[in-house]
Amino acid sequence: MATLLIICFNDLKNDARVKRQIEFVKNDYTVTVACFDAHKDSKYTLYVLEKTKLTFLRKAISSIFLLLGINSVAYRILHNYHRYISDLKGKDFDIVLANDIETLPLAFQIAGDRSKVFFDAHEYAPRHFEDRLYWRIFFKRFNVSLCRKYIPRVHGMCTINNSLAKAYEDNFGVKPVIITNASAYFDLNPQLREQYPIKLVHHGIFTVSRQPEIMIDMMELLDDRFTLDLIYLVPENSSPKTKQYFESFKNKAQVTGRVRVLPALKSSEIVDALHERYDMGIILVPPVNFNYENGLPNKLFDCIQGRLAMAVGPLREIAYITRHYNIGVVSKEFTAQSLADELRSLTLQTLNDFKLNTNTAAREMNAEFSKKILLDALRKLI
Repeated sequence: MATLLIICFNDLKNDARVKRQIEFVKNDYTVTVACFDAHKDSKYTLYVLEKTKLTFLRKAISSIFLLLGINSVAYRILHNYHRYISDLKGKDFDIVLANDIETLPLAFQIAGDRSKVFFDAHEYAPRHFEDRLYWRIFFKRFNVSLCRKYIPRVHGMCTINNSLAKAYEDNFGVKPVIITNASAYFDLNPQLREQYPIKLVHHGIFTVSRQPEIMIDMMELLDDRFTLDLIYLVPENSSPKTKQYFESFKNKAQVTGRVRVLPALKSSEIVDALHERYDMGIILVPPVNFNYENGLPNKLFDCIQGRLAMAVGPLREIAYITRHYNIGVVSKEFTAQSLADELRSLTLQTLNDFKLNTNTAAREMNAEFSKKILLDALRKLI
């Protein structure tokens, strides 16, 4: 059986996409996963990378090299994982699957001349956090440099949608295959609603830049035909500023009376919980950066598998799917008022029609399709 190394600079417990990767390949490859942490699992060998501690001194020194454009040195300071190269290189993998641009330099050093490198870009690295000034100053040129140096050398590549694939092909000459964040298929029947209230839900990682307060403002414009639950994970490594903002956010939600802020669910529970408790999923994220503008998040596919209708802002890829399958409403603008206007005109009959249409979407967009695409792409390498 061929051997496969998956590299991820993350904690697998919080990375649904990489966990799905492992599920896809576990029966066809002998799998090793190098990451910061994960639940131990018999389907792969876990190799724990000790996360680089970015002390003030390390940050200061790396900032100098980033500003000077000496990216190879900056990388070694920010990602001090070269000490693992000899150990992992000795295991002689057939394929190294690198997740996100930061893992590619390590992947190529481990791969050497013997292994093929497959790159899962997830999102568009050169414009990842372009809404943040410090990122534009220190990391934009760094990420572009990594892309220019390593992407032309990969043996295969994927990303989450056509918009991001086109950006990579136009700028770096490699055409990725599309592997969405689609959930596994759930054989469920839509729960049709016969009376109000319509139960809205939004779930995911709490991030200030996504401006979650807009959804609370939206609820203040709606009547008691609607309720909203906000199910959030606040990662332990979130900044003190984010944690402080989350507390004020919860206080604002309580004032409305029809908004609840609830703790995160286990990933294995999400789809069933959405199906049993809610009617519509909400995604209202202003396009403050390129990746938000072209995003196609896990939560959309979770809601579709849970047979929920959707209420979304006019983000390109999300709006296309919502309209294509006729599974919900799309606001004209990224504002509380605009989405509230769409929801106010919603009838129970229209809601139920949207829910019924999710059956088609769920059958056509699920992890089984993504698995085939990934396995085919990897098979071509060996």
